[in-house]
Amino acid sequence: MKTMDDGIDQLIPAVEQQISSPETPYVGETYRRLIKEPDIDEYEAKLMIALCLADESEDMIEKEREFDVARYKNLLAFLPFLPG
Repeated sequence: MKTMDDGIDQLIPAVEQQISSPETPYVGETYRRLIKEPDIDEYEAKLMIALCLADESEDMIEKEREFDVARYKNLLAFLPFLPG
């Protein structure tokens, strides 16, 4: 049986790609900001970003709209506080 964590884990490769992509520098900036926190490791930082990506993706599907980069950036800005 798949759990939500399995789904989020599947987003980690997309997050890793976004961290290194010149097209999404804000994701890399968020990642570097998070790993400076003493209680957040690299995996946890990627997981937090993946949760934001999942939240925006779900909202996009639910509202039948395009991916909202501004909303995604806003969610990332709130980290380490998680959406929901």
